[in-house]
Amino acid sequence: MADDPQATSPPPGTPATGETPCPDCQGKARIGGQPCRACGGGGIVIQGVAGG
Repeated sequence: MADDPQATSPPPGTPATGETPCPDCQGKARIGGQPCRACGGGGIVIQGVAGG
C-alpha cells in the first residue's frame, strides 16, 4: 500500500487540503516584521478560517 500514489497527502497550501495562503500576508506569515494577525503567523488559512 505504501506504493499507492493516492495514499499520499497533497502538500500544504493546495486546494485539495482546503489550505490557501493568507490573503493579508500572501503566505509570508509576517507583515512589517510582526506576525500576521489574520493568520496568527501561520501564513495559511484553512477554508477561509484565519489562524491556520
